[in-house]
Amino acid sequence: MSDEITVHPVAWPPAPIRTERLVLRESEARDRAAIIELFASPEVNAYLGGPQARDELERALPETPEKRPGLFVVELDGAMIGTVELKQPDAEQRSQVSRDAGEAELGYLFLPQAWGRGYAAEACAAVLGWFADARPGEPVVLATQTANDRGMRLAAKLGFTEVKLFEAWGAEQWMGVWSSEASARSSAAL
Repeated sequence: MSDEITVHPVAWPPAPIRTERLVLRESEARDRAAIIELFASPEVNAYLGGPQARDELERALPETPEKRPGLFVVELDGAMIGTVELKQPDAEQRSQVSRDAGEAELGYLFLPQAWGRGYAAEACAAVLGWFADARPGEPVVLATQTANDRGMRLAAKLGFTEVKLFEAWGAEQWMGVWSSEASARSSAAL
C-alpha cells in the first residue's frame, strides 16, 4: 500500500520542490522543535490570535508531526524555517470569490530569524507555481489582517488582488485572490 494521498486530482506528496535557496517538503520528526517554536512564538502569532503555550504544545504534538496534504515544510540549509500550506477555505471564503470554485487558501508561518530575507516570498511563489501546474486555472485565496504590514506586502508581491475587506476576530481582515492566468497576464504586461 502506498503512502501517497490524492487530494482532489493532485497526488500527494509531491517530490520536494527546490528553489534557489530552499527545499519545500513534507514534515519529518526532525521538524518537531521548529514547529513548536512557530506556534509558541509571540511574533509569529501576533496576527493569528496569539501564541500557544509551549508546554501544551510539547504534550500535544506527536513525536512525528502530522503529514497533511497541502502542508510544506520550508527548509534552509537542512533546517526548518517555516511552513507554507494550501488548504480548502471555509464555505464563506469560497463564496466570496466564486460560489462553486474549489480554490485553495494559502497560509504560511516563518520563524522570526527568517524574516526580511525574502524566504516567504520565494517559498510561497514556489508553492503557487506547483499548484498552478497541478490545478491549472484554479484560484487561490489569502486572508490577513490589514494591520499585518508584512503580510499585506507579501500578498501584493505574489500577485494577489483584493476581493474584500471584512471584520473578524476583532480586527479588519483583507482577502485577496490569485490565479495562474491573472499572474501570467500581469507578468506579460511588465
